[in-house]
Amino acid sequence: MRAGTSTATVTAANTAPTQGRRRRWRRTAAVIGSTIALLLGVAVGGAVLYYRSIDSNIRRTDAFGTGVQQSHAPAATATATRPPVEVVGAENILLLGSDSRGPDDPGSRGDAGLGRTDTIILVHVDAAHKKAYLISLPRDLYVHIPPNPANPSLGNRDAKINAAFAWGGVPLAVQTVEAYTAVHVDHVVLVDFAGFQQVTDALGGVDLYIEQAVTGVGKGGRHFNQGMQHLNGSEALEYVRQREQFLGGDFTRMCHQREFLSALLDKASSTDTLKNPLKLNAFLKSVAKAITVDKEFSLADTAFAFRNIGSSDLTMLVSPNRGSATIKKESVVLPDPGRASALYSAVANDKLADWLAQNPPATPPNSKNGCTGP
Repeated sequence: MRAGTSTATVTAANTAPTQGRRRRWRRTAAVIGSTIALLLGVAVGGAVLYYRSIDSNIRRTDAFGTGVQQSHAPAATATATRPPVEVVGAENILLLGSDSRGPDDPGSRGDAGLGRTDTIILVHVDAAHKKAYLISLPRDLYVHIPPNPANPSLGNRDAKINAAFAWGGVPLAVQTVEAYTAVHVDHVVLVDFAGFQQVTDALGGVDLYIEQAVTGVGKGGRHFNQGMQHLNGSEALEYVRQREQFLGGDFTRMCHQREFLSALLDKASSTDTLKNPLKLNAFLKSVAKAITVDKEFSLADTAFAFRNIGSSDLTMLVSPNRGSATIKKESVVLPDPGRASALYSAVANDKLADWLAQNPPATPPNSKNGCTGP
């Protein structure tokens, strides 16, 4: 694993679920299970055709095949050697969150130079498909970015990990994560958080716990009061973009983004969305519009892989790092090469449960939702 020339960071964060969260995740599992039943229920007339119609409307990108290319540049042949598949049956999905300004923004498609990704999560599903691990890689994690074959002036240097997306779109982001972790990425899902504004509004808004009063950065920024708040799509999107006002900075924002996605599923399970074909159709179509996936990604196969995974089977981590530092007048997050190497070796070999037993997550900050703190 190459972690760049600098020494490195990281803190692992995991929150023991409260009873309320257990109940919420049970409802989430019910949502997922019901959706799977809809997508995979061959006995239900038209279910397969319906799945195919949804799947066909999802945008797709060349995440692996023809290599990295700069926007408006000709395709280049991939030269990077990808990590091998170590364990058959285990699955690694790279989740990238774009900060585009809507589903029609070219940056939401993963084109180089037309967007940026502030959310990078490596999702590992074990070979038994009974456990899932979500490992957040901070956007400022200082790593080596491989060269962009279409434009050698982009990449081939140490930089913040989200520079890979800006310099070479999804393909260079995949190459960077694979080079740093030595983990084979099976699929890529690019989530457009701006697109989730429509998803949120389709569900009538979401309920999020605001751990401290905060005002959005910039002219006309909204003020969010402390406590449980009901937010519509634009309000939720603005809130999960904030980071400068929180002690934990980008680590807190990553936590808020995970809570936002969880709240969407929680809201869906608490309404009649699943019981109303028209509402469910609108919900799934809005989700499809908000994501871009690799060419081989199957919505049905992914749903099937998660069918037995419930709340107690999910573990959230942060890529091992040594905290913030300044390099060339830039604030970065330094990796922790030794601990990161051990973690990602466990991912590649499907031994994360063993790794966690030897490396229990740090105690979360003392807050209602566990998001506040460095």
